[in-house]
Amino acid sequence: MSQVRIGIDLGGTKIEAAAIRDESRGDPHGELNVLWRERVATPQGDYDGTIAAVAGLVARLAADCKLAGDTPVGIGAPGSISPVSGLQRNSNSTCLNGRPFVQDLERALARRVRMANDANCFALAEAVAGAARGARVVFGVILGTGVGGGVVIDGVAREGRNAVGGEFGHGQQQGVAVEALIEGRPHAPRQCYCGQIDCREQYVSGPAVEREYHARTGRKMRLPDIEAAALAGDTHASATIVRWAERVAVSLGDVVNLLDPDCIVLGGGASNLRAATDLVPTRVAHYTFGDSFTTPIVRAQLGDSAGVIGAAWLW
Repeated sequence: MSQVRIGIDLGGTKIEAAAIRDESRGDPHGELNVLWRERVATPQGDYDGTIAAVAGLVARLAADCKLAGDTPVGIGAPGSISPVSGLQRNSNSTCLNGRPFVQDLERALARRVRMANDANCFALAEAVAGAARGARVVFGVILGTGVGGGVVIDGVAREGRNAVGGEFGHGQQQGVAVEALIEGRPHAPRQCYCGQIDCREQYVSGPAVEREYHARTGRKMRLPDIEAAALAGDTHASATIVRWAERVAVSLGDVVNLLDPDCIVLGGGASNLRAATDLVPTRVAHYTFGDSFTTPIVRAQLGDSAGVIGAAWLW
């Protein structure tokens, strides 16, 4: 029997809700049917307003789709829930931090709520309905304004004991290690907004590519324009993108050596660079332990639908 799931994708600028019917009936190639979808603007810096916006979306969805009052809700949101305090943490929507967000939502919705980091929801969506459908172990990577990751095993997003599973974008001294491996010498560390020094995000995010091109040329240029310049023969642009691809390859080599996933899915703005699939996969093999590397490295298929689909699948 098909099942209707409720998903909420809570972003910094918009909140999206969707009702999704699972038509797969156990078939890994089956289809998902989006029955209802609506987006509203995120109330900036307003905790109570955010809860009210989510509650309004769920109420309209449930009424229009005639869903039972006990249908649970899955939510993808920035940050994570502290396993110690139960409070939201590490969210760039800072009004959520330090608040019992899930508990307050459950009271407002009168429904059970399960929440996961938005990168975990991205990975889960691509595992159940996207580029990695059918793979048992999936690592999803977001290479956008920020860098995040998620691990999915047998269709379940794995957060880990400390609720930071897959967060390979942050951690002290990661970038120094990457640069030392590429250049053979230490690199000047960079301060990350999270408070750590030299996180990987400072090297493989979209803004990191733009900063490097600016440092090489003194010119500020957006990521797509840097790629266009490289294709037009700009040697500085080409060198910047090749350097980015090598950094991503080193980073994914660490993932392969630790997790050895069946598929790696790339999302976020930087994943649209041709180098993400033309250069990165061949370079990862140089940084893995073993005599072969066959892991597919593919672009995400679901676009901005991934968050809400993954959230719906948290149940």
